[in-house]
Amino acid sequence: MYSHYKPVRAFRKLWLAVYCAIALCYPLTSLASEKLACKDISPIIFGILPFVSAEQLVIRFSPIARYLTKNLQLPVRIETAPNFAEFARRTNEDKRYDILFTAPHFYPQANSRAGYRLIVSVDSPGMWAVIVAPRQSQIHTLDDLVGRKLATVHPAGLATLLVRKHLSDAGIDPDVDITMISTPSHDASLLSSYHGVTDASALMSPPYEAANIKVKKNMRIIARTESTPHIPISVGSRISESCAAKISELLLGMKTTPEGVEALSHNSFSGFKKANPEDYEKIKHLLPAKP
Repeated sequence: MYSHYKPVRAFRKLWLAVYCAIALCYPLTSLASEKLACKDISPIIFGILPFVSAEQLVIRFSPIARYLTKNLQLPVRIETAPNFAEFARRTNEDKRYDILFTAPHFYPQANSRAGYRLIVSVDSPGMWAVIVAPRQSQIHTLDDLVGRKLATVHPAGLATLLVRKHLSDAGIDPDVDITMISTPSHDASLLSSYHGVTDASALMSPPYEAANIKVKKNMRIIARTESTPHIPISVGSRISESCAAKISELLLGMKTTPEGVEALSHNSFSGFKKANPEDYEKIKHLLPAKP
């Protein structure tokens, strides 16, 4: 009897040892696979719409890129373009960017033409454009803009499209009643009227709120447009589903850690949230653009 059960007990002990080893190693294997989710891409190119100066883009987005670099254990490099049109070309034709931070009305085209997939958006109910004028000026209402020069961003920029619609809805023809002057960025638009080159400026609310305090104190908001969904974050074709899920997880979790909150603070973002592609399809029809 003893000789019969001895091999059985030995086998059970061996099986239990193997089972425990597998159970103990599984979490480590799972964690390792998470860290290697984006292993085939190096560096990851984080493309950012040139909505402010290149210097400001570096200041605002380098902390987020460093946060992703540390947690993905791969280099994440920020890039932009000289203007909106070139950024759109690099997005839709070159498919250059792996992570894409672009305007709400540019996302549907990036999705349909270049296959970008939405993962998150900036955690905010929405954003809008503002028209501002120097406090010492005689411009207080939209009617005061007639016959004046209004600085704005690229003609395909969301701020320009929203402002043109807002003016038209108010009975002001932006092509006849006002001289609209295109500038390279939101910062450039704001500084144009601040320095007296133009009479007023149009730009999106987030860059206006993030502008230099001295500049803002010397400006007044005379109009605010309707709201749109906030900035979407999407990923390109080089990003696998597992890598996209990891990037999404990291972005969504930024507002829950001191390190993440500090990185977000450079953009005055409260964080990121899950996004609905349908919200951006609606704005495509509302504000068609062909950058």
